[in-house]
Amino acid sequence: MTIAAPIPAAGQAGPAPRRATVGVDVGGVTVGGGAAVVVQSMTNTDTADVDATVAQVAALHRAGSELVRITVDRDESAAAVPRIRERLERVGVFVPLIGDFHYIGHKLLADHPACAEALAKYRINPGNVGFKEKKDRQFGAIIETAIRYDKPVRIGVNWGSLDQELLTRLMDDNQANGFPMTADAVTREAIIQSALFSAELAEEIGLPRSKIILSAKVSRVQDLIAVYRDLAERSNHALHLGLTEAGMGTKGIVASSAAMGILLQQGIGDTIRISLTPEPGGDRTREVQVAQELLQTMGFRQFVPIVAACPGCGRTTSTVFQELAEKIQADLRKNMPVWKTKYPGVEELKVAVMGCIVNGPGESKHADIGISLPGTGETPAAPIYIDGKKAATLRGANIAAEFEAMVASYIEQRFGQARSEAAERIGA
Repeated sequence: MTIAAPIPAAGQAGPAPRRATVGVDVGGVTVGGGAAVVVQSMTNTDTADVDATVAQVAALHRAGSELVRITVDRDESAAAVPRIRERLERVGVFVPLIGDFHYIGHKLLADHPACAEALAKYRINPGNVGFKEKKDRQFGAIIETAIRYDKPVRIGVNWGSLDQELLTRLMDDNQANGFPMTADAVTREAIIQSALFSAELAEEIGLPRSKIILSAKVSRVQDLIAVYRDLAERSNHALHLGLTEAGMGTKGIVASSAAMGILLQQGIGDTIRISLTPEPGGDRTREVQVAQELLQTMGFRQFVPIVAACPGCGRTTSTVFQELAEKIQADLRKNMPVWKTKYPGVEELKVAVMGCIVNGPGESKHADIGISLPGTGETPAAPIYIDGKKAATLRGANIAAEFEAMVASYIEQRFGQARSEAAERIGA
Protein backbone atom coordinates (compact mmCIF):
# COMPACT_ATOMS: atom_id res chain seq x y z
CA MET A 1 0.00 0.00 0.00
CA THR A 2 1.35 3.43 -0.91
CA ILE A 3 0.41 7.03 -0.31
CA ALA A 4 -0.45 8.71 -3.59
CA ALA A 5 0.86 12.18 -2.72
CA PRO A 6 4.44 12.67 -3.91
CA ILE A 7 7.28 13.84 -1.72
CA PRO A 8 7.41 17.62 -2.22
CA ALA A 9 10.58 18.99 -3.78
CA ALA A 10 12.92 21.11 -1.70
CA GLY A 11 11.82 24.75 -1.67
CA GLN A 12 8.28 23.97 -2.89
CA ALA A 13 5.65 26.53 -1.92
CA GLY A 14 3.53 25.83 1.17
CA PRO A 15 0.09 24.24 1.01
CA ALA A 16 -3.24 25.99 0.66
CA PRO A 17 -5.28 26.90 3.77
CA ARG A 18 -6.83 24.05 5.73
CA ARG A 19 -10.10 22.69 4.39
CA ALA A 20 -12.94 21.56 6.66
CA THR A 21 -12.19 18.53 8.80
CA VAL A 22 -14.35 15.53 9.53
CA GLY A 23 -16.00 15.75 12.94
CA VAL A 24 -15.24 13.06 15.54
CA ASP A 25 -17.42 12.43 18.61
CA VAL A 26 -15.22 11.70 21.65
CA GLY A 27 -17.52 10.82 24.51
CA GLY A 28 -19.92 13.64 23.67
CA VAL A 29 -17.19 16.18 22.81
CA THR A 30 -16.94 17.01 19.09
CA VAL A 31 -13.43 17.30 17.65
CA GLY A 32 -13.22 18.81 14.18
CA GLY A 33 -16.09 19.27 11.77
CA GLY A 34 -16.24 22.99 12.42
CA ALA A 35 -16.47 22.67 16.22
CA ALA A 36 -14.43 24.89 18.52
CA VAL A 37 -10.86 23.79 19.25
CA VAL A 38 -10.91 21.38 22.20
CA VAL A 39 -8.48 21.54 25.15
CA GLN A 40 -6.88 18.26 26.15
CA SER A 41 -4.48 17.27 28.94
CA MET A 42 -2.79 14.15 30.29
CA THR A 43 -2.25 12.78 33.79
CA ASN A 44 1.19 11.91 35.12
CA THR A 45 -0.03 9.60 37.87
CA ASP A 46 0.33 5.82 37.86
CA THR A 47 -3.05 4.85 36.44
CA ALA A 48 -3.06 1.78 38.69
CA ASP A 49 -3.23 4.23 41.62
CA VAL A 50 -6.95 4.89 41.42
CA ASP A 51 -7.07 7.55 44.14
CA ALA A 52 -4.25 9.64 42.67
CA THR A 53 -5.55 9.35 39.12
CA VAL A 54 -9.12 10.24 40.04
CA ALA A 55 -7.87 13.28 41.96
CA GLN A 56 -5.72 14.50 39.08
CA VAL A 57 -8.33 13.89 36.37
CA ALA A 58 -10.87 15.80 38.45
CA ALA A 59 -8.40 18.66 38.96
CA LEU A 60 -7.60 18.83 35.24
CA HIS A 61 -11.28 18.84 34.37
CA ARG A 62 -12.06 21.55 36.92
CA ALA A 63 -9.25 23.61 35.39
CA GLY A 64 -11.01 23.32 32.03
CA SER A 65 -9.65 20.22 30.31
CA GLU A 66 -12.36 18.85 28.02
CA LEU A 67 -10.56 15.56 27.32
CA VAL A 68 -8.10 13.81 29.64
CA ARG A 69 -5.61 11.16 28.53
CA ILE A 70 -4.36 8.48 30.91
CA THR A 71 -1.58 5.92 30.46
CA VAL A 72 -2.66 2.30 30.05
CA ASP A 73 0.60 0.40 30.05
CA ARG A 74 0.03 -2.84 31.97
CA ASP A 75 -2.68 -5.11 33.36
CA GLU A 76 -2.96 -3.23 36.65
CA SER A 77 -3.59 0.10 34.93
CA ALA A 78 -6.08 -1.43 32.47
CA ALA A 79 -7.98 -3.04 35.36
CA ALA A 80 -8.09 0.32 37.14
CA VAL A 81 -9.68 2.25 34.25
CA PRO A 82 -13.34 1.23 34.86
CA ARG A 83 -12.93 1.93 38.57
CA ILE A 84 -11.52 5.36 37.75
CA ARG A 85 -14.44 6.07 35.43
CA GLU A 86 -16.94 4.97 38.08
CA ARG A 87 -15.32 7.02 40.84
CA LEU A 88 -15.20 10.12 38.65
CA GLU A 89 -18.86 9.86 37.77
CA ARG A 90 -19.71 9.39 41.43
CA VAL A 91 -18.28 12.86 42.15
CA GLY A 92 -19.90 14.40 39.09
CA VAL A 93 -16.91 14.40 36.73
CA PHE A 94 -17.95 13.10 33.30
CA VAL A 95 -14.91 14.18 31.26
CA PRO A 96 -14.08 11.70 28.47
CA LEU A 97 -11.04 9.54 29.24
CA ILE A 98 -8.55 8.63 26.53
CA GLY A 99 -6.40 5.52 26.88
CA ASP A 100 -2.77 5.94 25.82
CA PHE A 101 -1.49 2.59 24.51
CA HIS A 102 2.01 1.54 23.47
CA TYR A 103 3.54 -1.85 22.64
CA ILE A 104 0.84 -4.12 24.15
CA GLY A 105 -2.33 -2.12 23.65
CA HIS A 106 -3.93 -4.89 21.59
CA LYS A 107 -3.46 -7.37 24.44
CA LEU A 108 -4.61 -5.02 27.20
CA LEU A 109 -7.80 -4.12 25.34
CA ALA A 110 -8.54 -7.78 24.62
CA ASP A 111 -7.84 -8.93 28.18
CA HIS A 112 -9.73 -6.07 29.84
CA PRO A 113 -13.04 -5.49 28.03
CA ALA A 114 -14.29 -3.24 30.84
CA CYS A 115 -11.34 -0.95 30.14
CA ALA A 116 -12.11 -0.95 26.42
CA GLU A 117 -15.69 0.03 27.21
CA ALA A 118 -14.92 2.70 29.83
CA LEU A 119 -12.55 4.70 27.64
CA ALA A 120 -13.95 7.32 25.28
CA LYS A 121 -11.07 7.05 22.81
CA TYR A 122 -7.90 5.04 22.21
CA ARG A 123 -4.58 6.62 21.32
CA ILE A 124 -2.10 4.41 19.49
CA ASN A 125 1.34 5.08 18.05
CA PRO A 126 2.04 3.32 14.73
CA GLY A 127 5.76 3.49 15.54
CA ASN A 128 5.48 1.10 18.47
CA VAL A 129 2.14 -0.65 18.13
CA GLY A 130 4.10 -3.70 16.97
CA PHE A 131 7.23 -4.59 15.08
CA LYS A 132 8.02 -6.42 11.83
CA GLU A 133 5.36 -9.00 10.92
CA LYS A 134 3.36 -8.28 14.12
CA LYS A 135 2.88 -4.59 13.38
CA ASP A 136 -0.13 -4.67 11.06
CA ARG A 137 -1.74 -7.56 12.96
CA GLN A 138 -1.55 -5.81 16.33
CA PHE A 139 -2.60 -2.49 14.84
CA GLY A 140 -5.56 -4.22 13.25
CA ALA A 141 -6.53 -5.84 16.54
CA ILE A 142 -6.80 -2.44 18.23
CA ILE A 143 -8.82 -1.03 15.34
CA GLU A 144 -11.18 -4.00 15.47
CA THR A 145 -11.65 -3.44 19.20
CA ALA A 146 -12.45 0.20 18.54
CA ILE A 147 -15.04 -0.84 15.97
CA ARG A 148 -16.54 -3.39 18.37
CA TYR A 149 -16.96 -0.82 21.14
CA ASP A 150 -17.76 2.10 18.81
CA LYS A 151 -14.75 4.14 19.94
CA PRO A 152 -12.70 6.71 18.02
CA VAL A 153 -8.94 6.32 17.70
CA ARG A 154 -6.15 8.87 17.60
CA ILE A 155 -3.32 7.69 15.43
CA GLY A 156 -0.48 9.60 17.03
CA VAL A 157 2.89 9.59 15.28
CA ASN A 158 5.86 10.87 17.27
CA TRP A 159 9.28 11.41 15.78
CA GLY A 160 10.87 9.96 18.90
CA SER A 161 9.30 6.59 18.12
CA LEU A 162 8.96 6.74 14.35
CA ASP A 163 8.59 3.61 12.23
CA GLN A 164 12.24 2.96 11.41
CA GLU A 165 11.51 0.70 8.43
CA LEU A 166 9.52 3.47 6.75
CA LEU A 167 12.13 6.10 7.58
CA THR A 168 14.96 3.90 6.23
CA ARG A 169 13.09 3.28 2.98
CA LEU A 170 12.43 6.98 2.43
CA MET A 171 16.05 7.84 3.23
CA ASP A 172 17.21 5.25 0.70
CA ASP A 173 14.82 6.61 -1.93
CA ASN A 174 16.05 10.13 -1.27
CA GLN A 175 19.67 9.02 -1.65
CA ALA A 176 18.85 7.22 -4.90
CA ASN A 177 17.33 10.46 -6.21
CA GLY A 178 20.52 12.41 -5.50
CA PHE A 179 19.46 13.87 -2.12
CA PRO A 180 16.81 16.39 -3.29
CA MET A 181 15.62 16.70 0.32
CA THR A 182 17.42 17.24 3.60
CA ALA A 183 17.41 14.52 6.23
CA ASP A 184 15.00 16.61 8.34
CA ALA A 185 12.61 16.95 5.42
CA VAL A 186 12.67 13.19 4.80
CA THR A 187 11.96 12.59 8.49
CA ARG A 188 8.96 14.91 8.33
CA GLU A 189 7.73 13.07 5.26
CA ALA A 190 8.07 9.76 7.09
CA ILE A 191 5.97 11.13 9.96
CA ILE A 192 3.24 12.24 7.56
CA GLN A 193 3.25 9.01 5.58
CA SER A 194 3.10 6.96 8.79
CA ALA A 195 -0.02 8.84 9.89
CA LEU A 196 -1.73 8.68 6.49
CA PHE A 197 -0.83 5.03 5.85
CA SER A 198 -2.15 4.03 9.28
CA ALA A 199 -5.37 5.98 8.78
CA GLU A 200 -5.88 4.35 5.39
CA LEU A 201 -5.31 0.91 6.90
CA ALA A 202 -7.76 1.64 9.73
CA GLU A 203 -10.42 2.65 7.21
CA GLU A 204 -9.80 -0.50 5.17
CA ILE A 205 -10.38 -2.56 8.31
CA GLY A 206 -13.68 -0.78 8.81
CA LEU A 207 -13.12 2.19 11.12
CA PRO A 208 -14.83 5.20 9.50
CA ARG A 209 -13.01 8.48 9.04
CA SER A 210 -15.43 10.03 11.51
CA LYS A 211 -13.73 7.87 14.16
CA ILE A 212 -10.13 8.85 13.34
CA ILE A 213 -8.00 11.73 14.64
CA LEU A 214 -4.41 12.19 13.49
CA SER A 215 -1.42 13.77 15.20
CA ALA A 216 2.20 14.16 14.10
CA LYS A 217 4.30 15.37 17.00
CA VAL A 218 7.81 16.76 16.94
CA SER A 219 9.70 18.91 19.43
CA ARG A 220 10.98 21.73 17.20
CA VAL A 221 8.77 24.67 16.33
CA GLN A 222 9.54 24.97 12.61
CA ASP A 223 9.27 21.20 12.12
CA LEU A 224 5.84 21.13 13.77
CA ILE A 225 4.59 23.94 11.53
CA ALA A 226 5.94 22.24 8.40
CA VAL A 227 4.58 18.80 9.30
CA TYR A 228 1.06 19.96 10.11
CA ARG A 229 0.79 22.26 7.12
CA ASP A 230 1.59 19.33 4.86
CA LEU A 231 -0.59 16.90 6.78
CA ALA A 232 -3.54 19.32 6.63
CA GLU A 233 -3.05 19.71 2.88
CA ARG A 234 -3.01 15.98 2.29
CA SER A 235 -5.94 14.88 4.44
CA ASN A 236 -9.23 16.09 5.88
CA HIS A 237 -8.93 14.19 9.15
CA ALA A 238 -9.47 15.93 12.47
CA LEU A 239 -6.05 16.91 13.82
CA HIS A 240 -4.65 16.98 17.34
CA LEU A 241 -1.91 19.59 17.85
CA GLY A 242 0.91 19.41 20.34
CA LEU A 243 4.60 20.23 20.49
CA THR A 244 5.98 17.11 22.12
CA GLU A 245 8.61 17.41 24.85
CA ALA A 246 8.05 21.18 24.83
CA GLY A 247 10.06 21.61 28.03
CA MET A 248 9.65 23.41 31.33
CA GLY A 249 8.33 26.82 32.30
CA THR A 250 8.52 29.74 29.91
CA LYS A 251 10.48 27.76 27.31
CA GLY A 252 7.70 25.20 26.94
CA ILE A 253 4.98 27.85 26.96
CA VAL A 254 6.66 30.06 24.37
CA ALA A 255 7.64 27.19 22.05
CA SER A 256 4.17 25.61 22.14
CA SER A 257 2.39 28.92 21.67
CA ALA A 258 4.65 30.00 18.80
CA ALA A 259 4.14 26.78 16.86
CA MET A 260 0.46 26.19 17.54
CA GLY A 261 -0.47 29.84 17.26
CA ILE A 262 0.71 29.92 13.65
CA LEU A 263 -1.11 26.69 12.79
CA LEU A 264 -4.34 27.66 14.54
CA GLN A 265 -4.33 31.01 12.75
CA GLN A 266 -4.26 29.08 9.46
CA GLY A 267 -7.23 26.95 10.54
CA ILE A 268 -5.12 23.88 11.31
CA GLY A 269 -5.86 21.97 14.50
CA ASP A 270 -9.03 20.71 16.15
CA THR A 271 -7.80 19.76 19.60
CA ILE A 272 -4.65 20.86 21.41
CA ARG A 273 -2.45 19.92 24.33
CA ILE A 274 0.36 21.99 25.84
CA SER A 275 2.94 19.34 26.81
CA LEU A 276 4.66 21.18 29.65
CA THR A 277 7.16 19.47 31.91
CA PRO A 278 5.95 20.45 35.40
CA GLU A 279 8.34 21.67 38.05
CA PRO A 280 9.06 19.02 40.71
CA GLY A 281 5.81 18.84 42.66
CA GLY A 282 4.30 21.42 40.29
CA ASP A 283 0.66 21.79 39.37
CA ARG A 284 -0.31 19.63 36.40
CA THR A 285 -3.24 21.91 35.62
CA ARG A 286 -0.82 24.56 34.36
CA GLU A 287 -0.88 22.97 30.90
CA VAL A 288 -4.66 23.39 30.77
CA GLN A 289 -4.45 27.05 31.75
CA VAL A 290 -1.84 27.75 29.07
CA ALA A 291 -3.92 25.98 26.39
CA GLN A 292 -6.97 28.01 27.34
CA GLU A 293 -5.00 31.26 27.37
CA LEU A 294 -3.57 30.50 23.93
CA LEU A 295 -7.02 29.98 22.43
CA GLN A 296 -8.49 32.91 24.31
CA THR A 297 -5.80 35.45 23.50
CA MET A 298 -6.09 34.50 19.83
CA GLY A 299 -9.84 35.09 19.99
CA PHE A 300 -10.92 31.53 19.19
CA ARG A 301 -12.64 30.77 22.50
CA GLN A 302 -13.54 32.37 25.81
CA PHE A 303 -12.91 30.42 29.02
CA VAL A 304 -12.45 32.97 31.80
CA PRO A 305 -12.88 36.73 32.06
CA ILE A 306 -9.94 38.71 30.71
CA VAL A 307 -7.98 40.92 33.11
CA ALA A 308 -6.02 43.67 31.38
CA ALA A 309 -3.16 45.07 33.46
CA CYS A 310 -0.27 47.34 32.60
CA PRO A 311 3.31 46.01 32.89
CA GLY A 312 4.41 48.78 35.24
CA CYS A 313 7.12 51.41 34.85
CA GLY A 314 8.79 54.19 36.80
CA ARG A 315 5.39 55.83 37.23
CA THR A 316 4.05 52.78 39.08
CA THR A 317 6.48 52.16 41.92
CA SER A 318 3.62 50.92 44.15
CA THR A 319 2.79 47.22 43.83
CA VAL A 320 -0.89 47.70 44.65
CA PHE A 321 -2.10 47.34 41.06
CA GLN A 322 0.00 44.20 40.55
CA GLU A 323 -1.35 42.57 43.71
CA LEU A 324 -4.91 43.55 42.85
CA ALA A 325 -4.66 42.27 39.26
CA GLU A 326 -3.18 38.98 40.46
CA LYS A 327 -5.86 38.47 43.09
CA ILE A 328 -8.77 39.30 40.79
CA GLN A 329 -7.43 37.03 38.05
CA ALA A 330 -6.95 34.17 40.52
CA ASP A 331 -10.44 34.67 41.97
CA LEU A 332 -12.05 34.73 38.53
CA ARG A 333 -10.35 31.48 37.51
CA LYS A 334 -11.13 29.83 40.85
CA ASN A 335 -14.82 30.72 40.63
CA MET A 336 -15.36 29.83 36.97
CA PRO A 337 -16.46 26.19 37.53
CA VAL A 338 -19.44 27.51 39.53
CA TRP A 339 -19.95 30.73 37.62
CA LYS A 340 -20.25 28.95 34.26
CA THR A 341 -23.68 27.68 35.33
CA LYS A 342 -24.59 30.46 37.77
CA TYR A 343 -23.72 33.36 35.47
CA PRO A 344 -24.11 32.42 31.78
CA GLY A 345 -21.78 34.48 29.60
CA VAL A 346 -19.50 35.60 32.45
CA GLU A 347 -16.48 34.30 30.54
CA GLU A 348 -16.93 37.31 28.22
CA LEU A 349 -16.27 39.76 31.08
CA LYS A 350 -13.33 42.17 30.65
CA VAL A 351 -11.72 43.73 33.70
CA ALA A 352 -8.94 46.35 33.71
CA VAL A 353 -6.54 46.98 36.59
CA MET A 354 -4.24 49.84 35.64
CA GLY A 355 -1.42 51.51 37.52
CA CYS A 356 -1.31 55.18 36.50
CA ILE A 357 -3.05 57.99 34.64
CA VAL A 358 -1.26 57.53 31.29
CA ASN A 359 -3.30 54.60 29.93
CA GLY A 360 -5.34 53.78 33.01
CA PRO A 361 -8.57 55.71 32.29
CA GLY A 362 -8.62 54.82 28.59
CA GLU A 363 -7.99 51.11 29.15
CA SER A 364 -10.57 51.05 31.94
CA LYS A 365 -13.17 52.57 29.61
CA HIS A 366 -12.55 49.79 27.09
CA ALA A 367 -13.23 47.16 29.78
CA ASP A 368 -16.61 46.25 31.25
CA ILE A 369 -15.32 47.37 34.62
CA GLY A 370 -11.94 48.93 35.29
CA ILE A 371 -9.89 50.77 37.87
CA SER A 372 -7.11 53.29 37.31
CA LEU A 373 -4.96 53.29 40.41
CA PRO A 374 -2.79 56.32 41.24
CA GLY A 375 0.79 56.19 40.02
CA THR A 376 3.83 57.65 41.72
CA GLY A 377 3.20 61.29 42.58
CA GLU A 378 -0.43 61.23 41.38
CA THR A 379 -3.44 62.26 43.43
CA PRO A 380 -4.32 59.33 45.73
CA ALA A 381 -7.61 58.56 44.03
CA ALA A 382 -8.75 55.67 41.85
CA PRO A 383 -11.53 56.32 39.32
CA ILE A 384 -13.77 53.34 38.48
CA TYR A 385 -15.26 52.92 35.00
CA ILE A 386 -18.26 50.70 34.34
CA ASP A 387 -19.45 50.05 30.79
CA GLY A 388 -17.26 52.88 29.50
CA LYS A 389 -18.44 55.54 31.95
CA LYS A 390 -16.93 56.85 35.16
CA ALA A 391 -19.01 55.38 37.99
CA ALA A 392 -17.11 56.18 41.17
CA THR A 393 -13.81 57.29 42.68
CA LEU A 394 -12.21 55.24 45.45
CA ARG A 395 -9.87 56.63 48.09
CA GLY A 396 -8.17 55.42 51.21
CA ALA A 397 -6.58 52.17 52.39
CA ASN A 398 -9.37 49.82 51.23
CA ILE A 399 -9.37 50.57 47.51
CA ALA A 400 -8.49 46.99 46.53
CA ALA A 401 -11.20 45.37 48.66
CA GLU A 402 -13.80 47.90 47.52
CA PHE A 403 -13.01 47.31 43.84
CA GLU A 404 -13.21 43.52 44.31
CA ALA A 405 -16.68 43.99 45.82
CA MET A 406 -17.67 46.16 42.85
CA VAL A 407 -16.53 43.48 40.41
CA ALA A 408 -18.60 40.85 42.25
CA SER A 409 -21.60 43.17 42.27
CA TYR A 410 -21.21 43.90 38.55
CA ILE A 411 -21.11 40.18 37.75
CA GLU A 412 -24.24 39.53 39.79
CA GLN A 413 -26.15 42.41 38.27
CA ARG A 414 -25.17 41.80 34.66
CA PHE A 415 -24.87 38.04 34.36
CA GLY A 416 -27.24 37.05 37.13
CA GLN A 417 -29.89 39.15 35.42
CA ALA A 418 -29.15 37.38 32.13
CA ARG A 419 -29.78 34.04 33.83
CA SER A 420 -33.06 35.26 35.35
CA GLU A 421 -34.28 36.52 31.98
CA ALA A 422 -33.36 33.21 30.35
CA ALA A 423 -35.22 31.29 33.03
CA GLU A 424 -38.29 33.50 32.51
CA ARG A 425 -38.23 32.82 28.76
CA ILE A 426 -38.01 29.08 29.36
CA GLY A 427 -40.88 29.26 31.85
CA ALA A 428 -42.94 31.22 29.36
